[in-house]
Amino acid sequence: MSNSRIIFRSVLRSSRRPSLAFAASSLSSARFSPLPLPTALNPPPPFELKSISSFTSSFTRRLSHNTASVHNKNENHLQEEEELHFSDGTAEDDGEFTDEWEEEDETVEPKVGDGGDGGGVVLQGVPWAESALSIAHDALKLFSDDIKLYAFKTTPRGYIYVRLDKLSDEYGCPSMEELQSYSQEYKKRLDEAGERREIPDDLALQVSSPGAERILKVPDDLDRFKDMAMRVCYIEDAGSNYTEKSGVFLLDLVEEENCVWKLAEVKENRDPNSKGRPFSRKQKDWRLKLPFDKHKMIMLYLEY
Repeated sequence: MSNSRIIFRSVLRSSRRPSLAFAASSLSSARFSPLPLPTALNPPPPFELKSISSFTSSFTRRLSHNTASVHNKNENHLQEEEELHFSDGTAEDDGEFTDEWEEEDETVEPKVGDGGDGGGVVLQGVPWAESALSIAHDALKLFSDDIKLYAFKTTPRGYIYVRLDKLSDEYGCPSMEELQSYSQEYKKRLDEAGERREIPDDLALQVSSPGAERILKVPDDLDRFKDMAMRVCYIEDAGSNYTEKSGVFLLDLVEEENCVWKLAEVKENRDPNSKGRPFSRKQKDWRLKLPFDKHKMIMLYLEY
């Protein structure tokens, strides 16, 4: 599943560790050669990362912006370095792109409340996670009321993943400037908490938007996105057996404990031989009534 989103990454670390450099292309895959991660994170050998797919619709490009902070504990001095490159992937200056960020395994099927694509809060029993979550909420108070915490996840290896939702945006995506501003404010507060030894001082932070094809909660999110096409994965009962199906629908209405869906006028639902003709009367009148508990997963749909 493609799930394009804007991403900002930060690494909190001691100044004794080497500096961070980053480069990415806005039109092609970004390739990274990582330096050693902080000791506490205990990473595997070097590897290659590839960027998330480019934005479509109103999100025409995915921009990656990495920030790195260097804190000198002896001199009580904070130095911040920021680099944003839009290149063809060729090396600059020292001839090599380096980064300390290492993607964690994301092969698990996304679901509602997973702390990632499905939103929600997942702390995984990390001892400093509650403090990091509290700091995340405090940093958000400086921003407009329509920006909310969509997802928050911490990992035992020292990673913090934050996704912000903008209620006034069609897809719920904050602007690049809003994400960058929040990332800097949150990182500053994490730095300060690290100095007070309330949390580790070598955490890694990623702040991003929910993604253009976000997973929706039933029925909470449906009214907000009722005018947009959705990919609906559902269970259809057939006696003692059941079948998992999916389709691209528009929400017709919500009644009691049921959703009523109609076909979305997208390429996937059109007859290949129709040659661009509009839906037939039968297609326009088609409806699917599903109880809430028969919906396996719903996500926004983008037609590529």
